[in-house]
Amino acid sequence: MTDFPAFLSALGPQVDEALDRLLPAAGAEPASIGEAMRYSVFAGGKRVRPALVVMAGEACGAPRSDLLAGSAAVEMVHAFSLVHDDLPALDDDDLRRGRPTLHKARGEAMAVLAGDALLNHAFEVLAAEPASAPPERRLEAVGLMARAVGTAGMIGGQVLDLEHEGTASGDGGRGREGAARMLERIHRLKTGALIEASTRLGGIYAGAGRDGSELLGGIGAELGLLFQIGDDILDVVGSSEQLGKTAGKDREAEKLTYPHLYGLDGSRRKARQAADRCLVLVEKLPAGRQIFRSLVAFLVHRGS
Repeated sequence: MTDFPAFLSALGPQVDEALDRLLPAAGAEPASIGEAMRYSVFAGGKRVRPALVVMAGEACGAPRSDLLAGSAAVEMVHAFSLVHDDLPALDDDDLRRGRPTLHKARGEAMAVLAGDALLNHAFEVLAAEPASAPPERRLEAVGLMARAVGTAGMIGGQVLDLEHEGTASGDGGRGREGAARMLERIHRLKTGALIEASTRLGGIYAGAGRDGSELLGGIGAELGLLFQIGDDILDVVGSSEQLGKTAGKDREAEKLTYPHLYGLDGSRRKARQAADRCLVLVEKLPAGRQIFRSLVAFLVHRGS
């Protein structure tokens, strides 16, 4: 299958089945935390990051059966990040994936704990699954995800994003070029780090080696930037339904974004540049090039 939306639709139930198997069983004590974790994970997400694990792994020769547990772990990490991002202390959002955010539905304390539980459970899965993988590959997967989530990844990006709230009306003394560098750094860390880790993770399970990992990481990095530029554009022109969260939040918080810095047309040019860089790398893959091309086209269209 080479059409990304069709691929995503077919893969989604397989990822959900893996998530259902790997998450704490419904009713397991304490039932409230398991229910909160499942509320967040089974909220109707598109499963783009798990799809990247599968696409990258299959492009390098891994069977899907070796990729689904890792893809589920990535979705747990993603769900953790959304639960915590939505908290009043961070983005303070009431809506996620078309329904009340977890802290609105279950309270702030439960949202903090459920996010923590999802992140820890993801590492438990990565350390144990797939059982057929050599232990050194599972160890490498754990280290990869730890770096992607940590201060040099998602959490570091979130910190920079917070520190630059309210700066859109000025450049904070950095000048336009400095603001542009900071904006790209925030996006590559806050959003791009997990997307890059997703493509690299597929390569780990496939035994792609250092060169394969670097190639897949480069593809993931450009996809992450492309994805986030699209989000920035949708925050201006899209609906809450398209975003899955409240539209216009970035403008209200005066966050540093691509439309603020470059305008909508300039942002779309930046997206196309990231897409072009990504496509050059995709051509170096041993297989699976068409599905990645379709994904790039999907992301470009998303922000058009």
